[in-house]
Amino acid sequence: MSVRLPRTLDEGLAMLADTPGAVPMAGGTDLLVHWPQRLDHHGVTYVDLWKVDELRPLRWTDDALMLGALTTYWDVMRDARARELFPLLMHAARQVGAVQIQARGTWAGNIVNASPAADGVPVLMAYDAVVVLRSLDGEVEVPLADFYLGYKKMRRRPDQLVTAIRIPRRRYEYEMFEKVGSRRAQAITKIGVAVTRADGAWRVVANSMAPTVRRCLALEDLLSRRVPIASPSDLVPAIRADVSPIDDIRSTAAYRERVMARVLYYELAAICDWWR
Repeated sequence: MSVRLPRTLDEGLAMLADTPGAVPMAGGTDLLVHWPQRLDHHGVTYVDLWKVDELRPLRWTDDALMLGALTTYWDVMRDARARELFPLLMHAARQVGAVQIQARGTWAGNIVNASPAADGVPVLMAYDAVVVLRSLDGEVEVPLADFYLGYKKMRRRPDQLVTAIRIPRRRYEYEMFEKVGSRRAQAITKIGVAVTRADGAWRVVANSMAPTVRRCLALEDLLSRRVPIASPSDLVPAIRADVSPIDDIRSTAAYRERVMARVLYYELAAICDWWR
């Protein structure tokens, strides 16, 4: 195992460009959990970004919250303004592992780990977050909803680093994040769903339902058109169109489909006055 320790962003980008196969690392919480079983990872060169202070700050602009690549869940939980304006971030962060994970794990790491069960990604996606990528060639931005190409596949080249996550500031009329797991905390999600509405536009995002965290366009269209819904089963065709629920060790596709429909129906029935 080889670890390289840049002190500046430029050094880190140069190391990635000069070392084919190098893997950027921040909090390391996902990497170390699987370390004993993944022997093929032991020979990899890691670029440890933890000392790159340029990537650390959480900062505010006139129209957005910017999470640096090293911003941890705990950083957001401690920020009063973030708690007020983006409460789903706080809600999701509290359910990511124990305090030790929350203090070390990063929002950017949650994105690039690319787990379909990631808890931070659905709320970021529901807030229309944008991923900022940088390489020696320059900087590009990719909407988080377009970032995943498939299981563990992303719109990130090996020489690119996620340097920030930009979350536009809006006035939200409705916000909800619900995680279903084997227990309230320190459990991997069986079904998760985040919903927001701003200026009449809906965002519905599901995690642990498909090979990637996924924005649910059919459900958003159903809500935007104010289609009457009489029961949870009326939501199932849209859920199937959006995510094609998966079977895995934690849950069956049938269970996921049924529970997601019930969560959405009973959470939204109170505000969707056109539902029968």
